[in-house]
Amino acid sequence: MNSKYNEVEFLICLAASLMEDGTTAFVGTGIPMLAAALAKKTHAPNLVAVFEFGGTGASLENLPLAVGDSRTFHRAVAASGICDIMETAQRGFIEYGFLGAAQIDMYGNINTTVIGNYWPPKVRLPGSGGANDVGSHCWKNIIIIRQHDTKRFVPKVDFLTTPGYLNGPGARENAGLPPNTGPYRVVTNLALMDFEPNSKRMRLIGLNPGVTVEQVLANTGFDLLLADNIVINSEPTAEQLRILREEIDPEHYYI
Repeated sequence: MNSKYNEVEFLICLAASLMEDGTTAFVGTGIPMLAAALAKKTHAPNLVAVFEFGGTGASLENLPLAVGDSRTFHRAVAASGICDIMETAQRGFIEYGFLGAAQIDMYGNINTTVIGNYWPPKVRLPGSGGANDVGSHCWKNIIIIRQHDTKRFVPKVDFLTTPGYLNGPGARENAGLPPNTGPYRVVTNLALMDFEPNSKRMRLIGLNPGVTVEQVLANTGFDLLLADNIVINSEPTAEQLRILREEIDPEHYYI
């Protein structure tokens, strides 16, 4: 990693670049919050950040530390509650969702519940929270995984917490989920992936600076598709880093 920035700062900037102006994004604690704040202060001033506990369209002038923080309501367009937010997602009004994953497979299925057997487990994880709702109903889901390795990128998740494309084309629709929804991008410390439209399998589309295709493949526990044109992901700009460090997270709670 470049000495000018650390891994978290890079992931924040890469995630922020995926947010479009004038769209809605279901934002969770941590990197997604900083990415949303950075996007609003740079290329997407009209991004509407939606938080699980009811804050909709907050200014994000001051960084929230959790999805129920009062700052998720600061100068917001609406202050409601969790049931209203989940219903809004179910009705198709939230375009982007941000998710984390302890395990992910080639179809973008996510496990955040348990490693190993359900009982007795090898590791008990936090569970779904609102992740199943986000993954089921938001149009485009961006999955952020800090470490790209074979423990996390697995052939089959130990527990299906949040559906990706399940077992391939048409599976989401057959399960009763809304059409044209599902995983959109996967952001890691090594690369950027999308999902090939026909097979719905994960595909490498961008390498982080200094990373090779061979490194990504060696750290992926399934056959990863390769795009015809794999780009090098842009490094954070000096202005992005200044905004992150001086305006968004001056106390370095996350970065």
